Amino acid sequence: MNWKDELKSLSIIVVVFFSAFFLPVGVYRFDNALKEALELVKWYAEEHVLLCLVPAFFIAGAIGVFVSQNAVMKYLGPAAKKSVAYLVASVSGTILAVCSCTILPLFAGIYKRGAGLGPAIAFLYSGPAISVLSIILTARILGPELGIARAIGAILFSVVIGFIMELIFKSEEAERSAQINIPESNEAKPIYQTILYFFFMVMILVFANWGKPDIQEGLWWTIFSLKWIITSFSAVIFAIILVVWYEHKAWKISLIAVVSALFAFALPHIPMVAFSAGFIGLTWSASTSNEENGSWIYASWDFAKQILPLLLMGVFVAGFLLGRPGNEGIIPNTWVSALVGGNSLFANFFSSVVGAFMYFATLTEVPIVQGLMGSGMGKGPSLALLLAGPALSLPNMLVIRSVIGTKMTAVFVILVVIMATISGMIFGMI
Repeated sequence: MNWKDELKSLSIIVVVFFSAFFLPVGVYRFDNALKEALELVKWYAEEHVLLCLVPAFFIAGAIGVFVSQNAVMKYLGPAAKKSVAYLVASVSGTILAVCSCTILPLFAGIYKRGAGLGPAIAFLYSGPAISVLSIILTARILGPELGIARAIGAILFSVVIGFIMELIFKSEEAERSAQINIPESNEAKPIYQTILYFFFMVMILVFANWGKPDIQEGLWWTIFSLKWIITSFSAVIFAIILVVWYEHKAWKISLIAVVSALFAFALPHIPMVAFSAGFIGLTWSASTSNEENGSWIYASWDFAKQILPLLLMGVFVAGFLLGRPGNEGIIPNTWVSALVGGNSLFANFFSSVVGAFMYFATLTEVPIVQGLMGSGMGKGPSLALLLAGPALSLPNMLVIRSVIGTKMTAVFVILVVIMATISGMIFGMI
């Protein structure tokens, strides 16, 4: 008998027992925090899994199957020209305008395909942090100074953090690059077909998740009012591309379109049903098509298996600790508000740390910061939270760790927190 192993098992049993024995069930703050955790998981499942993550999984799977590894290495690989690699990574992320969790499958896709660590990290940061809509909303609600500072800071962050990560882990990246086996050429389709294929998938992802603006007028409201029309039009073009260029059966795609349209007309106020029907049908069509399309579904499923459980677990913990926007978790909001007042080093650092661990859905960081500023939050800590919050979250960290490992993830998080803190300090002194 191995007494060391038995003692370890006994210790685990004892810890679990006493944790259960002294569980503070019935204490309001604990019960409320547990309720907030479950409410956040429920809200996340309703608002993000079907509309955000499912399309993102399909796009990530498609990157692994339909995007030439040569193309990834050419523009984003370790040997690519740095100016081109970081420009492509930051611009690609900016166009997506997604939250810190939706960007994860896409980051994992390009990294596993051979993208260099620096450009991949720049892409990972830029997606949630530099969306045009978030910058405009920040400037409109929190003031043009904060909006401009956020835009400049986020653009610099994506490049600087990526470059520092690349320098720190230069030897590890060299070893990984040597292990990547690149075929001479696997370009099965003309580049314009691949570009259009991904363009319309991204259109579906972006417009299906277009948030409702506070002001019911102007360009953003017009786009919101047309979001499902634009999404449907993109889906129709995408369906045609699948039939003409990707060997899907026309009768299957037509059947999927008819069923989805019937759900859309029957349940116009629940567009998620028609949206889900379309992706279920797409799974059926691709998995019963040729080997390449079948590989697309399997690759998408691999990303879902890897990422979704970690995200839901992380969302639960984040909700328990900090609650939902406007609600408290186990940590009182008054503590947070008191600790981020003024423009001290501690206030900026604390704001960066809270922002890094708290989960923000796309654009929700703006009203949260607005509320904190009303409670006395300084302008420096406000910028620090805006730079650290949208790009990171506890669920986000768990998934990043599964892709690049604990060491690289820890360095990435530390860099984001440090740079957000420094940026907040500088902005607070201006």
